[in-house]
Amino acid sequence: MTATAKADHRQFAIGLLRGAGGALIFGIPMLMTMELWFIGFYMPRERLFLLLLVNIPLLVALARRIGFENTFSWREAVRDAMIAYALAILTSGLVLVLFGVLTIDLPFREWVGKIALQSVPASIGAMLGRSQLAETDEDENDGEKDGPMATGYAGELFMMAVGSLFLCLNVAPTEEIILISFKMSPWHSLVAVAASIMIMHGFVYAVSFRGTHQLNEHTPSWHALVRFTFPGYIVASLISLYVLWTFGRLDDTSWTQVLMSMVVLNVPGSLGAAAARLIL
Repeated sequence: MTATAKADHRQFAIGLLRGAGGALIFGIPMLMTMELWFIGFYMPRERLFLLLLVNIPLLVALARRIGFENTFSWREAVRDAMIAYALAILTSGLVLVLFGVLTIDLPFREWVGKIALQSVPASIGAMLGRSQLAETDEDENDGEKDGPMATGYAGELFMMAVGSLFLCLNVAPTEEIILISFKMSPWHSLVAVAASIMIMHGFVYAVSFRGTHQLNEHTPSWHALVRFTFPGYIVASLISLYVLWTFGRLDDTSWTQVLMSMVVLNVPGSLGAAAARLIL
């Protein structure tokens, strides 16, 4: 085996370890959330299956940008996505067994449901581990791609959708989302919408976080707000509605309450969308 081949294998192995670490770090809040244990058992299997299917192209596109190693083709991106999914399934299963959530006396259907649900956010965490757990800035830049997801308007919207989905999956299963939506008045919801939009815009363009975007001096100040922040909030809204529907939070619910629940979930969803533009 040549030195180059050994280096490639070592880089891939390190990427696997980062992926497993990312699945554990980013997935541990959900792995320790009681509502997710129960939802994985009783949620309609067609909704769970749809969530698993939706996650696959999302992971493939994400792998095209931040795979386990330099990814130059969609075939390699699919490979990395499947590896991330496998790491997420393995990590989720081991942690749930460790915590005593999964035991030998439980039916196989419950094992599958709980691990499958937990594997979705954990698989996103496995991908994030590639970019966020890099050893050095130079190594991290190795994950940057020149492919279609690296730049462009569609790529920006996609990364916002990923960030929003990840944080929404963290909190949507909890009863607090529904409780807060009942406690809020219409005026509270309007303020929440405005605050979410301002925070999204401020995170990306005003606060000097790592990855903060800079506007061209000839670009009007409202341009980024209209072109990125408002569409980003709409993307987060659609993600929030989908996640709430997946977990059965919108069943037999009035349209007013649906909108209120969406606004509440959009607070962390919009933060996730903004953060994704900074770190991915």
